[in-house]
Amino acid sequence: MKALRVWFDDDFIFVETEDHLMGKMPLQWFPSFTNKTQKEKEEFELWEEGSWIHWEKIGEDLSVEGFFTFDKEKLFRKIV
Repeated sequence: MKALRVWFDDDFIFVETEDHLMGKMPLQWFPSFTNKTQKEKEEFELWEEGSWIHWEKIGEDLSVEGFFTFDKEKLFRKIV
């Protein structure tokens, strides 16, 4: 999967793929985005031909595929 665009609102990070699928994740899942300005959140690079989103200054990397396959509840159940 490759990102076509990435954007934010106050509560979520969104991604649209080149196949025009749209995914979102709550920003609260990523403490590294807490107290970051909109400009800081928008300073990212697409890596691996758009399959990863990288924030150098924030220190965060997200896979585009993860927007469609990640299940935080499932992960939590595995840890507990």
